[in-house]
Amino acid sequence: MMSDNRAEYIQEDTQREKSSKMSFKSVLAYASTDTAGNLLYCTMTSFIMYFYTDVFGISVAATGTILLIARIFDALDAPIWGLIIDHTNTKWGKNRPYWLWLAIPFGATVFLTFLAPDLSPNAKVIYALITYIVAGMVYTGIATPITAILPNLTNDSTERVRLNSWRSNGGMIGYLITASFTLPLVAFFGNGNDKLGFQVTVGIYAVIAIALLLFAFSRTKEINTSSIKSIPIRESFRAMKGNWPWITLVIAFILYWLGNTSRTATLIYYCQYVLDQKNLASLLNGLVVFQMVSITIIPFIVRRIMKTHTQIIGFIVAALGQVIISFAGGSISMIIFGWVVASLGTGIAVTLPFAMLSDTVDYGEWKTGVRASGFLTAIGSAFCIKIGSGLGSFIPSIIMDQAGYVANATQTASSLAAIKFSFTWLPAIFFIAGALIMLNYIKYERNEDNIRKQLA
Repeated sequence: MMSDNRAEYIQEDTQREKSSKMSFKSVLAYASTDTAGNLLYCTMTSFIMYFYTDVFGISVAATGTILLIARIFDALDAPIWGLIIDHTNTKWGKNRPYWLWLAIPFGATVFLTFLAPDLSPNAKVIYALITYIVAGMVYTGIATPITAILPNLTNDSTERVRLNSWRSNGGMIGYLITASFTLPLVAFFGNGNDKLGFQVTVGIYAVIAIALLLFAFSRTKEINTSSIKSIPIRESFRAMKGNWPWITLVIAFILYWLGNTSRTATLIYYCQYVLDQKNLASLLNGLVVFQMVSITIIPFIVRRIMKTHTQIIGFIVAALGQVIISFAGGSISMIIFGWVVASLGTGIAVTLPFAMLSDTVDYGEWKTGVRASGFLTAIGSAFCIKIGSGLGSFIPSIIMDQAGYVANATQTASSLAAIKFSFTWLPAIFFIAGALIMLNYIKYERNEDNIRKQLA
């Protein structure tokens, strides 16, 4: 009788696993959401500072002001989007509809950000500020559901890990495309007119991103949404109270984006003005593909050591790569080596926080009795990305402005030193700070199994 019961249990588990396993096309559809998001948003974070100063003709000081003001709006729109999604109920689900509703607005607003109309200097600043803020707000509406939908795609934890890995690699493909091909495409389509080149290139990216988001909407399906009750707004904020692992992760993730964006935003300046090899920027950006290597091996690493230790290693390796570049001088081979090392580290540092966010949601429920997954996820992902990437461009712009940077001109020794510091040492400082912050997370990870048992 016992063996018969055991056989029934095994059969039920097998059937449950089969029923929870998503088709390859559905997995590919979910991965395409991050491809679309990164294709456009990473184009903004990587090239907007250069576009404003050297193409649109906005001063570096005004550019820094635009990026700073936009961060104030980011502090508001991420939690608002989280609350909206927590209170969304449609026949299509809670998260998935936003890929349908916001696909075209997302592509259109990013395209308008790079339109660069012929305006007066003050009007250029106003236009840039409005389009940049609106594009960022729409992006948050796209990005928040990408993370928040995961528990509603399947009930199988192993399948969720597989989905997150595909999603991460999908995002890397989007970033790789924009990082490697944007500048060559701008040169090709512009034929010396970078303003036209950016318009055509970003327009193509926008069409691709819209198509990918519509594909994701059509090929994914949310489950169990009827059993999820909307949480009062006050309760959502209460989920943050005393949730120190979540607070720790948010701070560390912001530091990651500060470091990564400061290196990507100043890369083109470093190649053009310090090395006098502007095209090298596209080559180095293409080598970000090495992030996919570290992303792929993360599951094998965390089986042997703690997630916290793995994240700290990612930060340290990323910082080490930046230090190697700083001492490389004019040696292109050493710069490439340092860039690859840093990319291996950033691949780990950017991926794990998304997986660890669900653990902090569990902690919040255990601590307060409130499970505000959409709200905590929105701040822990989209908010961190936008605040970190925005300030990651703003801080170098201030440093370069104070050092006397002038667009499309021969740079002084002080401005060259500012560019080099912003590209090499500044990211390393942020990465080391992130590693130090993560030391506080160790004690919480050690208690995760106990928390899950009590919640169960």
